[in-house]
Amino acid sequence: MPSGFFLPRGILVVALPALFLSYGCQSEDDPSEPTPAPTRAESIPASAVKQTPESDLFPPVIHSADWEDPVPLSGPVNTAGAEDAPVISSDGNTFLFFFTPDVSIPPEQQLLDQVTGIWWSRREGGEWTEPVRVKFTEELSLEGPFALEADTLWYGAIRAGNYLSDGDIFLAELRGNEWTNSRSAGERLNLQYNIGELYTSGDGNMMIFGRPDTMGFGGYDLWETVWNGSEWSEPENLGATVNTAANESHPYLSADGNELWFNSDSRMGYTGPALYRTLRTDSGWTAPVEMVSNFAGDPGLDAPGNIYFTHHFFDSGLNMIEADVYVARKR
Repeated sequence: MPSGFFLPRGILVVALPALFLSYGCQSEDDPSEPTPAPTRAESIPASAVKQTPESDLFPPVIHSADWEDPVPLSGPVNTAGAEDAPVISSDGNTFLFFFTPDVSIPPEQQLLDQVTGIWWSRREGGEWTEPVRVKFTEELSLEGPFALEADTLWYGAIRAGNYLSDGDIFLAELRGNEWTNSRSAGERLNLQYNIGELYTSGDGNMMIFGRPDTMGFGGYDLWETVWNGSEWSEPENLGATVNTAANESHPYLSADGNELWFNSDSRMGYTGPALYRTLRTDSGWTAPVEMVSNFAGDPGLDAPGNIYFTHHFFDSGLNMIEADVYVARKR
């Protein structure tokens, strides 16, 4: 789920059940008119200052000449609030992200602000359209995007009725300009496997996801499950080549299932999380290579290989200020 904002699976949200109960007890006979949801701009604190590459104390660094230096995504996506967890379609024309107006606000308050959640934009005439919030339900729900497979979105949500209190996985479909047919990914993935941040192959038959380690490596690990035509297979840990004592999480899997990007702590001395890349071979996954450092998270790629990721801005005391979506263009 969005790094830094939406809670990772395994962390219980103890304050949310009371909120759900309180919200659910509101009278349906309340004559008051509902307050229109604020826009993203209206929801951002007046004191917020938009961060720029020039003011960034920890600018993202790329370690391969195959990509240009990372820059903020152009257009209306980035604001002085926090844009996180970018998900891009293979053709590069459909874009989803998580937004919350103030990173200092805890999730139980984000749940009520009417703007925190999934937003989406389309590329038209070479430009991104003004983002629009995606609402899958009128019930109280805190949501973040995970993966886009053709026209199917996988997303995480904390809402009443979940299998577990740390959030469940859901799917929805894009039909024209509407996201429809939102439904739970089911008991096997949500309860039996308790999967977290995920990405699927292009055919939807393979999934890489993060969840706490049970193999002795430590922290969060990356796991794989395969669709056999009727159910998802028992997850297999990706092993010691990929997983370490640190947290490996937030995967992106290429359409053919042979290229994996993910988050872990920098091993090159940079601050905060970094993006890693590994390739699937006949003998297994190659040793991951650190590709982007300095508070880089939630990788996503389009078919040409452009890298979209979250970059968090921190002050000198390592207090988070805001977050933007960045892109490193493939040369």
